[in-house]
Amino acid sequence: MPILNDVLAVILGGGRGARLYPLTKMRAKPAVPIAGKYRLIDIPISNCINSGIFRVHVLTQFNSVSLHRHISDTYKFDAFHTGWVQVLAAEQTPESGEWYQGTADAIRKQIGQINAAGAEHVLILAGDHLYRMDYAAMMAFHVQQGADITVAVQPVPKDEAPRFGILKRGGDGRILDFVEKPTDPEVQARMVSRDDAARPFLGSMGIYAFRTKVLIDLLEQHPNFDDFGSDVIPYAISRQPVFGFDYDGYWEDIGTIRSFYDTNLRLTRPDSPFNFYDARSPIYTHSRFLPGSIVTDSKLTEVLLTEGCVIEKAEITHSIIGLRSHIGAGTTIRDSIIMGADYYDRLKATVPLGIGAGCHLEGAILDKNVRIGANVTIKPFPRGTERDEGHWVVQDGIVVIPKGTVLSAGTQIGPETC
Repeated sequence: MPILNDVLAVILGGGRGARLYPLTKMRAKPAVPIAGKYRLIDIPISNCINSGIFRVHVLTQFNSVSLHRHISDTYKFDAFHTGWVQVLAAEQTPESGEWYQGTADAIRKQIGQINAAGAEHVLILAGDHLYRMDYAAMMAFHVQQGADITVAVQPVPKDEAPRFGILKRGGDGRILDFVEKPTDPEVQARMVSRDDAARPFLGSMGIYAFRTKVLIDLLEQHPNFDDFGSDVIPYAISRQPVFGFDYDGYWEDIGTIRSFYDTNLRLTRPDSPFNFYDARSPIYTHSRFLPGSIVTDSKLTEVLLTEGCVIEKAEITHSIIGLRSHIGAGTTIRDSIIMGADYYDRLKATVPLGIGAGCHLEGAILDKNVRIGANVTIKPFPRGTERDEGHWVVQDGIVVIPKGTVLSAGTQIGPETC
């Protein structure tokens, strides 16, 4: 396997993150909180650290301040792990004044930084997936096969093939063909790679290992290639050794409000498919040194409760309660994500930070630092509903309260009241 110092990881932070709006209204997509106390960017960075890869670039171009702050506060290596995690924001240069036009174009615009790292291999990752993976095993496979490019692949059921880039792999592991989100039954039949009726296909996970020279040559010789999935990989398959590396663990793309909501709430269950703690491969995040939460005369069922919270005489079911949350007496919360607060309220505001007394919140996402007055009601809309009322947004029926919003006492949000 390669010396992991010869591997540079590059995490693609995405653009405006429109499908995660309004959670991305004031932050880059990788900075979106998950599981009450983490950020999406913690997933790939933690996987890198646990795999022995300590040099990481994070590429972003939109609202990168909070992302940069989180990374600089969290990921500090010592003299025995000489690495770094750096945010590379899109910038105007003498060569280009444009923003990133796609995943491949983002890498192209940072070729100078990639060359400066002097790594023999580049590992390209997404910043909005939830999974735990040993990249060292993938890099060992990449080198042993003599691959120019290796794509991480996972089994895909037949009914989900239209959601993925589907790869056809030969018996030696080499990728022979690629089709983006196939719907034609004849095309699907041609792309079967597995002797498994339930999961006959292999789908790309958007994780790529390149020999650095091959990556740079492809991007410089083909300036019209903007994306890896639709441009670079299909072109390279018939010209260079491109292999598929098997992964069959939990993996979830968190690219929409619906997937974000469903993925988070699955974490509240005792049989959750993903566990943020593993003795050998934990997920890291910023250490905050908060006190334990105080819960008074309340009923909590399937609740992921984080540190620093105060909950008084509340009933909470199948929900996530984020850092420093304050929940008033008589409040009911169901099927909701409460992201908490970045600080404790020291102001005597008309509407205090947190959730007031007597509220009923259901099917909602409350971003950080919201102020919800007493007797506020929020209920979900039918699936497929889309609305933007400024101080609240509905995405696929889920009510999202943007960061820092104030809802006065008695506010009613729901299909019966709006």
